Amino acid sequence: MATASERPTSAQPGPLLTQRVFPYSRDLVFRAWSSAEHLRRWFCPQNYTIPSADIDFRVGGAFTLCMRSPEGLEHWTRGRYVEIEHNARLVIDMTVFADHDQQLFRAQTLVRFAEGAGGGTRLEVTQHYTPYQASAAPMLQGAAEGWRQTLDRLELELARIRAAVPGRSVVHGSFVIERTYPASRAQVFRALTEPEAKARWFGCGEAFTVLARHMDVRCGGRERLQGRWQSGMVTTFEAIYHDVVPDERLIYSYEMQLDDRRISVSLATIELQPAAAGTRLVMSEHGAFLDGYDDSGSRQRGTHGLLDGLGRALSGLTG
Repeated sequence: MATASERPTSAQPGPLLTQRVFPYSRDLVFRAWSSAEHLRRWFCPQNYTIPSADIDFRVGGAFTLCMRSPEGLEHWTRGRYVEIEHNARLVIDMTVFADHDQQLFRAQTLVRFAEGAGGGTRLEVTQHYTPYQASAAPMLQGAAEGWRQTLDRLELELARIRAAVPGRSVVHGSFVIERTYPASRAQVFRALTEPEAKARWFGCGEAFTVLARHMDVRCGGRERLQGRWQSGMVTTFEAIYHDVVPDERLIYSYEMQLDDRRISVSLATIELQPAAAGTRLVMSEHGAFLDGYDDSGSRQRGTHGLLDGLGRALSGLTG
């Protein structure tokens, strides 16, 4: 049963709908909604500030934000992400509090991101309100003007983000990794080249949802793996095979994308050599990391993790 402060008041305001077209990509506008760092800069009306913001950007994740008025009054917004559709849609169930624990109203918030004129973004925000206190009425009456000022601030933040995007650049990196697996070369080669076998260790895990997977390992053949992480970010691996020697060697080039942005192009060689304990795998890679994506060794660390997964998959075959 709801407490006195939790029961809706008799006056139920209608929903609010506000729209704005921004001359920026959906990826950029969505990014401004997806981190506390950005929200601190714009998610409040003019002359207000956000001294504290903490979000967990995933379905079910917390949305917590403090808004301070010019007079120093603080209102807290606490809620959860109900839906996240990357670059397209957000649903956030919010409740606004005074003095941390006095519930003023609930705002069920739907945000849509659509293609705008000239490659921009049309943003549409719909809020359905449930007031819990009569004192919430002035805030709800001023919601339309508050959102107008808030979206003015969002436009300034989008301009700031765009100005901070680095110019064109290429950073090169190379590494060699060696592993020995207690399996035959034929078993290792199958784990690298057969779709069902590779799916057991490449691009799997609870935090990663596969959106597309295709594999054709032959000279001129292609491989593609695309998936979405819990944050909503989509990564895409696109490869083409240049040399395939069964049980001995693979040479392929591949590019990686984060959302719609190409971040790297790489050339990789995998050699399989006989070893006393089974098979020695030598992986050599050279990458060109693009336009501000300075890898700083993360690709090498990620490849170590993948080869760990390969080892676990092979242990299941030979154990």
